[in-house]
Amino acid sequence: MSATHQIQCPICKKPVDFHADPQGSFCSSRCKIIDLGKWLGEEYVISEPLRPEHFASFEDLAEGPELDHPTALPDENDL
Repeated sequence: MSATHQIQCPICKKPVDFHADPQGSFCSSRCKIIDLGKWLGEEYVISEPLRPEHFASFEDLAEGPELDHPTALPDENDL
């Protein structure tokens, strides 16, 4: 049994288990569809393509289970 990781739904801000199925990080299918609509309507955009140099600061991270859980990652100030 995996541990639960409570986060806020990106749309309505209700608490939700990050690993929940089938909605994942959303609290409902409705919020999931709203989020998709924002991507399709270009409210969300990726400002530039990722290039190899974007990942350079992460090359020396030690392997471990904390990399699979965003709540366990260090603050950006700790890097």
